[in-house]
Amino acid sequence: MEKTFLFQKNASVLTASSDQLGSLERVVLHPETKVITDIVVRGGGLFSKEYRVVPIDLVVETTENQVTLRSDAGAWESYPLFEERRIVEDEEQFNAPSDVQPVVYGVPGVGPALTTNMGEPFVTRLERNIPEGTVALKEGAKVFTADDKHVGNVDRILVDPSLEQATHLILTQGLLVKERKLIPMKWVMMLGEDTVHLQVTEAELKEFDSVSPPEE
Repeated sequence: MEKTFLFQKNASVLTASSDQLGSLERVVLHPETKVITDIVVRGGGLFSKEYRVVPIDLVVETTENQVTLRSDAGAWESYPLFEERRIVEDEEQFNAPSDVQPVVYGVPGVGPALTTNMGEPFVTRLERNIPEGTVALKEGAKVFTADDKHVGNVDRILVDPSLEQATHLILTQGLLVKERKLIPMKWVMMLGEDTVHLQVTEAELKEFDSVSPPEE
């Protein structure tokens, strides 16, 4: 691989003119194909954090601490928010039987008739602006082996930019003395936001030496 993108949480995300857009928060990828679609960037002030979604094809270069975008990358406000509250149809109310009548309290012609609220046809739901079927992987996600042993946390994600595909995870082990292991994505059996499950056992993983991240 001639060139590798390295994504590490809290790396500065810069415009082509070296202005800081924000900091890297997550990497969005498809759990089966391992294709990267976007990165989630954290920006805003100390008490007004925003998380916005930036397409992976706008990334031109990465280092351990920086992600640089193309010269035609837009301003911060041009990218969609990672999460937004939207008003959507309430499927339960929408599919409720039509012959269900509201409950009426009071005596017709004598006092006011009060009806119970059978439910609003719309609800507010928190939705994410990422492609359907993808996962916004947190760096720091726990890594488990096939025999359900916690063997470390995701420290970095390596990507082949020609394919826009994740090739390896780098996980860290240990508390005081950090040890890194390079995990091929082909070893990943299941991938979620907070956890990664491998196809290899803890014993098999221990056979592999600790490594340094590949040079960019």
